[in-house]
Amino acid sequence: MNNPRQFAEAVGNTPLIRLRLASELTGCEIYGKAEFMNPGGSVKDRAAKYLIQDALERRLIEPGGTVVEGTAGNTGIGLTLVGNSQGLKTIIVMPETQSEEKQSALRGMGADLRTVPAVPYKNPDNYVHQARRLAESLDNPHGVYYANQWDNTANRDGHYQSTAPEIWAQLDGKLDGFICAVGTGGTLAGVSAWLKEQDRPVVTAAADPDGAGIYHWIKHGEIKSSGSSITEGIGQNRVTGNLEGAPIDEAFNIPDTELLPVLWDLIGKEGLYLGASSGINVAGAIRLARQLGPGHTIVTILCDSASRYEKKLFNPSFLTEKGLPLPPWL
Repeated sequence: MNNPRQFAEAVGNTPLIRLRLASELTGCEIYGKAEFMNPGGSVKDRAAKYLIQDALERRLIEPGGTVVEGTAGNTGIGLTLVGNSQGLKTIIVMPETQSEEKQSALRGMGADLRTVPAVPYKNPDNYVHQARRLAESLDNPHGVYYANQWDNTANRDGHYQSTAPEIWAQLDGKLDGFICAVGTGGTLAGVSAWLKEQDRPVVTAAADPDGAGIYHWIKHGEIKSSGSSITEGIGQNRVTGNLEGAPIDEAFNIPDTELLPVLWDLIGKEGLYLGASSGINVAGAIRLARQLGPGHTIVTILCDSASRYEKKLFNPSFLTEKGLPLPPWL
């Protein structure tokens, strides 16, 4: 075999996919960075790779050590797989409201998964705080590493070092806009920071679901939110360490009623079997394209597969109960 690679070395260098319907609708060229094609199946593989790589380089942990993280799921999957490849144990603390598919995947990968009630971040029993306290309570001679994807800027740095330069190279620098949703803020902050250093002006923006406060923070300088969303892993109501100082120009609030028709088109007409966060990203790219006008080139993130959310996304009773549009084929 030529040039065999470990798991972490296979993360990144994902293709750009032209989104035909969004492009035709706006008169722009809209592309999705196919992060669902990472070996662990999501954009969070990048954060996991750089969080663990940073910890190993700084000798915070070594093979036989334990990684602890609070996560909605995808970062936990990435950390578990990168950890497995490096001889690390992984403990994941997750809100019990997250999809059964992600919980099952984590257990199948060998993670020590601990689900807890979903409560706001300000509550001391929030899953993030529980993960931090758990890490502080553990003793392992090979190290215990609280990954802290929210405030550990190795997350942001990973996107600065990899995601942004990849996009730039794939488009030969002919890029006018970048937009994605905010969970930890690592993707948007890292990509934005790198793009702002280039010799072409690029508008960077957040696509924010109902129930999240980043839209209002970017537009008005304070965290404020209302409503709720069926999306998982995105939607933030605090300024994380990864978001601090990020050069973000614009924000759009995208309700579920707007993102789902876009998602159904991506699946049913473009063959892209994606989760709801990708729907909000593409809906945001359409909004940004309309604001910039025809003839511009915009990139967003295709985060993960719909296979991690099937029991919700394709459940007519669940969607109808929330007053949301069903996939046309259901």
